[in-house]
Amino acid sequence: MNRQPTTSRYQPEPRQRVGLAARKAAAAMLERVVDRHQTFDTITNEKSGHGSYQALIAKDRALVRAILLTALRHRGRLEFVLLGALDRKPPQKARHLLHTLHVAAAQILYMDVPDSAAVNLAVTALRDDRRSSRFAAMANAVLRRISREKEAFLEKAHAWQLAFPKWLADLIRRDYGQEKAAAIAAMIAEEPLLDLTLRGDLSRENRDKLVKELQGTRLPTGSVRLDTSTPIEKLPGFDEGAWWVQDAASALPARLLGPVDGLHIADLCAAPGGKTAQLVTSGAQVTSVDISSARLTRLKQNLIRLNLAADVVKADIFEWQSDRKFDAILLDAPCSSTGTMRRHPDVMWVKTAEDTAELAILQRRMISRSAELLKPGGTLIYANCSLLKQEGEDIVADITKSSFELEFIPLKAGEHKDLEQFINKQGTLRTLPSDLPAKELGGADLDIRSGGMDGFFAARFRKSGAGK
Repeated sequence: MNRQPTTSRYQPEPRQRVGLAARKAAAAMLERVVDRHQTFDTITNEKSGHGSYQALIAKDRALVRAILLTALRHRGRLEFVLLGALDRKPPQKARHLLHTLHVAAAQILYMDVPDSAAVNLAVTALRDDRRSSRFAAMANAVLRRISREKEAFLEKAHAWQLAFPKWLADLIRRDYGQEKAAAIAAMIAEEPLLDLTLRGDLSRENRDKLVKELQGTRLPTGSVRLDTSTPIEKLPGFDEGAWWVQDAASALPARLLGPVDGLHIADLCAAPGGKTAQLVTSGAQVTSVDISSARLTRLKQNLIRLNLAADVVKADIFEWQSDRKFDAILLDAPCSSTGTMRRHPDVMWVKTAEDTAELAILQRRMISRSAELLKPGGTLIYANCSLLKQEGEDIVADITKSSFELEFIPLKAGEHKDLEQFINKQGTLRTLPSDLPAKELGGADLDIRSGGMDGFFAARFRKSGAGK
């Protein structure tokens, strides 16, 4: 039997259709995030991600990621622009049309892509799809208008509220007021730089040498910020395990425990392991607990690269039966992740107001469970990466009034002098994406994206019964 020659999965596109598969994939994946509430990390997974994404070569995958993140980061503004450019409101059921328009408008308004390519490929994608072929001429007119009137449309879409879905804009304004809300909106519109945490057991001389080799900026909090396109594994110190990737805000809660040398500490919801690494390199004996096998695999890989040891446990903390009580616990609780919108703009379109309310209840339960795992007199740091006070300050206020097992220990000025700007009147730690503005990091020559950090919250408790 004669066998037909095998062909590779990837077939080059005709010249006039170069980039079409990537645009089609971006529109299909935008639908998964917005309509089906799947996360960006899920659909861009190299092995199990969206089928149209996996079918692309590496260069086109990178383009899809860039388009998708841009479309999500500016989704509210894009919706406003598209409604202004359309003669009539498009049918809500025409989801393929709407997502294709969003992908094209994101390129025209916010990316360094030729407008003609964005328009022509979007129109071709619509013509190729029987669901949307009848809208091709309309889309062509709309996108060309946006291209012609780009500056005017951007000016009209400037209002800070358009940076968020309405439910989130309302909560942020309620919690922080209009001025801070606008500052937060300005920062999440900017792609963040890369933050690293250096090993706590490095000498001052080696730390200074490494910062110089990395060509990084040392932040007031101790993290090192890099403006680089170099792959992480190619950066100085990677092979030696001298640092790990960790947003500057995420590196703060572990520091609230103070000196930890010799203490037995449980890091709950520990993956991907940045806080575990902080604690181990500061001399603690750490038990790292997480419910996710995939995330724990990543944690173990990070520990191997860093040549660090911790007791890694896969467990639901509500079911986990530890054979010891701990001197301290660091609980980085599951939350709405709204503080990470700058790095993960899909959060705004995946989470809902109902999700945040349910997560606040879960966090309250996890704090109570953590108290059961503490020694009398032990310290609990409760933290999360939510911007919303219902997942932070409000929970602490409730525990302060109702808990007989945990005593709230306010953070005080002078305890951590480099963190004082983040300690609020309640005595908890609160960072915002607009904190650490670029002008504080090295002068007026730095652009806005050089500043900022994740939104994070942390509070300190002590378990009652010290000395019993």
